[in-house]
Amino acid sequence: MNHVMLDLETMGQGNNAAIVAIGAVFFEPTTGEIGDTFYRKIDLESAAQYGEIDPSTVLWWLKQSDAARAEITSKSDCHLIDALSGFTKFISQIDSFKSRVVWGNGSNFDNVIIGNAYKTAHWERPWAYWNDRDVRTVVELGRTLKGFDPKRDMPFTGTAHNALDDAIHQAKYVSAIYKTLA
Repeated sequence: MNHVMLDLETMGQGNNAAIVAIGAVFFEPTTGEIGDTFYRKIDLESAAQYGEIDPSTVLWWLKQSDAARAEITSKSDCHLIDALSGFTKFISQIDSFKSRVVWGNGSNFDNVIIGNAYKTAHWERPWAYWNDRDVRTVVELGRTLKGFDPKRDMPFTGTAHNALDDAIHQAKYVSAIYKTLA
């Protein structure tokens, strides 16, 4: 598998948002196969050193479920740099840099934010820019071309706004759309 679904939980909406959790899963969009997973909760103080916090996002988090809020409030000793290092190691299971395909939910969100975090840390992003993929575009194609919206119709397993649970769900519905479009 050379596709990785990435999901971030952040404390902002901009392209330099503070990252408080990274979730990722290997998947094969043509078959729906799910592979190895990656998950790190990041210490909020560490996240704030490398990213921006937006008050409206903080207020949004306060309105979420207890389980979702635990994503950002439970103690984590993971520094953002350690989380980025771990993600780099995870994605490096795909030997060829040029073969790593990373999906994010929105053309200007997950991939851009983590890319900027790598830049702030003075590290290279561990995949090529031309292999960024956008979940929202695929969802729109499924809705428009086939009247198919598994994003809403597929049951969600886990906790909404848990980065790993969200990444797995996104991988499943992107794969379902792929199958419908084939």
